[in-house]
Amino acid sequence: MKRVLTVLAAMLLAGTSFACDVCEKRQPKFLKGISHGGGPEGNIDYVIVWATILIVLATLYFSIQYLVRPKEKEADHIKLMVID
Repeated sequence: MKRVLTVLAAMLLAGTSFACDVCEKRQPKFLKGISHGGGPEGNIDYVIVWATILIVLATLYFSIQYLVRPKEKEADHIKLMVID
Protein backbone atom coordinates (compact mmCIF):
# COMPACT_ATOMS: atom_id res chain seq x y z
CA MET A 1 0.00 0.00 0.00
CA LYS A 2 2.86 2.34 0.83
CA ARG A 3 4.41 1.67 -2.57
CA VAL A 4 1.14 2.50 -4.35
CA LEU A 5 0.82 5.79 -2.47
CA THR A 6 4.41 6.67 -3.28
CA VAL A 7 3.84 6.01 -6.98
CA LEU A 8 0.61 8.04 -6.98
CA ALA A 9 2.34 10.95 -5.23
CA ALA A 10 5.20 10.84 -7.74
CA MET A 11 2.77 10.84 -10.66
CA LEU A 12 0.87 13.77 -9.19
CA LEU A 13 4.05 15.78 -8.68
CA ALA A 14 5.32 14.91 -12.15
CA GLY A 15 2.07 16.10 -13.70
CA THR A 16 2.36 19.54 -12.13
CA SER A 17 5.49 20.93 -13.70
CA PHE A 18 6.68 24.43 -13.03
CA ALA A 19 6.30 27.03 -15.76
CA CYS A 20 9.26 28.66 -17.43
CA ASP A 21 9.60 32.46 -17.44
CA VAL A 22 8.08 32.95 -20.90
CA CYS A 23 5.08 30.75 -20.17
CA GLU A 24 4.55 32.28 -16.76
CA LYS A 25 4.18 35.77 -18.27
CA ARG A 26 1.42 34.57 -20.63
CA GLN A 27 -0.65 32.80 -17.97
CA PRO A 28 -3.62 34.39 -16.19
CA LYS A 29 -3.04 35.40 -12.59
CA PHE A 30 -4.53 32.24 -11.03
CA LEU A 31 -2.43 29.92 -13.25
CA LYS A 32 0.94 31.68 -12.89
CA GLY A 33 3.75 29.25 -12.13
CA ILE A 34 1.58 26.15 -12.44
CA SER A 35 1.53 25.09 -16.08
CA HIS A 36 3.44 25.47 -19.32
CA GLY A 37 2.04 26.91 -22.51
CA GLY A 38 0.02 29.94 -23.32
CA GLY A 39 -2.98 30.92 -21.33
CA PRO A 40 -6.54 30.68 -22.52
CA GLU A 41 -7.02 32.64 -25.72
CA GLY A 42 -10.56 33.77 -25.00
CA ASN A 43 -13.77 33.12 -23.13
CA ILE A 44 -14.58 30.04 -25.19
CA ASP A 45 -11.54 28.29 -23.70
CA TYR A 46 -12.95 28.79 -20.21
CA VAL A 47 -16.34 27.48 -21.35
CA ILE A 48 -14.71 24.36 -22.79
CA VAL A 49 -12.70 23.72 -19.62
CA TRP A 50 -15.71 24.17 -17.31
CA ALA A 51 -17.91 21.97 -19.51
CA THR A 52 -15.24 19.28 -19.43
CA ILE A 53 -14.98 19.53 -15.63
CA LEU A 54 -18.76 19.17 -15.28
CA ILE A 55 -18.82 16.11 -17.56
CA VAL A 56 -15.99 14.45 -15.64
CA LEU A 57 -17.64 15.14 -12.27
CA ALA A 58 -21.01 13.82 -13.47
CA THR A 59 -19.36 10.69 -14.85
CA LEU A 60 -17.50 10.13 -11.58
CA TYR A 61 -20.70 10.61 -9.55
CA PHE A 62 -22.73 8.13 -11.59
CA SER A 63 -19.86 5.62 -11.72
CA ILE A 64 -19.58 5.58 -7.95
CA GLN A 65 -23.35 5.55 -7.49
CA TYR A 66 -23.86 2.49 -9.70
CA LEU A 67 -20.87 0.69 -8.22
CA VAL A 68 -22.12 1.19 -4.67
CA ARG A 69 -25.84 0.57 -5.35
CA PRO A 70 -26.50 -1.28 -8.58
CA LYS A 71 -30.19 -1.46 -9.42
CA GLU A 72 -30.32 -4.92 -10.96
CA LYS A 73 -32.42 -7.20 -8.76
CA GLU A 74 -33.39 -9.91 -11.27
CA ALA A 75 -32.40 -13.49 -10.47
CA ASP A 76 -31.20 -14.19 -14.02
CA HIS A 77 -29.04 -11.07 -14.37
CA ILE A 78 -25.62 -11.64 -15.96
CA LYS A 79 -23.77 -10.28 -12.93
CA LEU A 80 -24.96 -13.25 -10.89
CA MET A 81 -23.51 -15.62 -13.44
CA VAL A 82 -20.14 -13.87 -13.05
CA ILE A 83 -20.35 -13.78 -9.24
CA ASP A 84 -21.30 -17.47 -9.01
